[in-house]
Amino acid sequence: QVRLEESGGGLVQAGGSLRLSCAASGSSFTIDAMGWYRQAPGKQRELVAIISPHGITNYADSVKGRFTISRDNAENTVHLQMNSLKPEDTAVYYCNARAYYIGTYSSYWGQGTQVTVSS
Repeated sequence: QVRLEESGGGLVQAGGSLRLSCAASGSSFTIDAMGWYRQAPGKQRELVAIISPHGITNYADSVKGRFTISRDNAENTVHLQMNSLKPEDTAVYYCNARAYYIGTYSSYWGQGTQVTVSS
């Protein structure tokens, strides 16, 4: 089994910064793409940023220029540096990883971490 554990959420004022981290653990797995999604109350879960094993990134238009995703392949971790935060960034942020485990690729999710941006 592949487990994802997030950390780093919290309450911050508009214009502030937060750094989210996610660590994958388990045994006998290989991580492919990793990413961050978010879900605000009453809205669908949406992609925030994704990064390939080779460092190719893709961002939602709403966070381009403010958020930076990075990863450490040796540690199976992914980070999301969030700067210039806005109240509309308030959501539960979920870590996601596509991993090869027991002969197949599957998508795994963390439990989510709350990010609240006050105006």
